[in-house]
Amino acid sequence: MRSARLVVALLLSSCLTAAAQLDDILKKADDALQHRDTSSLSDSKIVDGLKQALQISTGKAVAATGRPDGFLKNEAIRIALPPKLETVGKGLRMFGMGDKVDALETGMNRAAEQATPQAKEIFLAALRKMTFDDARHILTGNDTAATDYFKRTSSADLTTTFTPIVHASMEHVGVVQQYDRVIQSAPGGSAIANEFDLDRYVVGKTLDGLFYMLGQEEQKIRKNPAAQTTQLLKEVFGRK
Repeated sequence: MRSARLVVALLLSSCLTAAAQLDDILKKADDALQHRDTSSLSDSKIVDGLKQALQISTGKAVAATGRPDGFLKNEAIRIALPPKLETVGKGLRMFGMGDKVDALETGMNRAAEQATPQAKEIFLAALRKMTFDDARHILTGNDTAATDYFKRTSSADLTTTFTPIVHASMEHVGVVQQYDRVIQSAPGGSAIANEFDLDRYVVGKTLDGLFYMLGQEEQKIRKNPAAQTTQLLKEVFGRK
């Protein structure tokens, strides 16, 4: 009986030791996965993953901004009066002429909404030019590294493309006329008109809004597993 108990004890001890070893192995494996970096991924897989992520994020950013009220009803990117006209706008509202200010602001935002759909092809062109070095820098960079890449590579083309669309849209909806009326109500209005380029202001704000929304979408893909909607995105971003 004593020897049987000894055998059982030895077996239990052996099992416990094995379980502890297995537990240690599992913990080490899990730790390795949790701290895995992207060096184990091939260059082609990194680029493919990034391009897929950026196609999704740019598509969503363009869709969110390039629609009615995409700018106007989004307080984060809504285009307000130029700083030089803020005081004038407040004054007009005090005197019951807020409709002029509203019409001007609405028209500027409508112009931005008309322009942003054109960004899709420009973003795709930037993706086609992406190198392996660009991809690794983006993947290991900050939460908006891809957005910064697009700013660097696409801003000039976006500005060139947006400018005539914004100008035509603002003329069509009467922004230019509203702007002239507001300027005429401003002290030193002629000087402001000579120094200030309304087209440039609206185009600049359009770019700001588009890149802001792109940055939001990029952060979702990096941080939110639910936004990693494909296996490739999970592999590239899920364990970053």
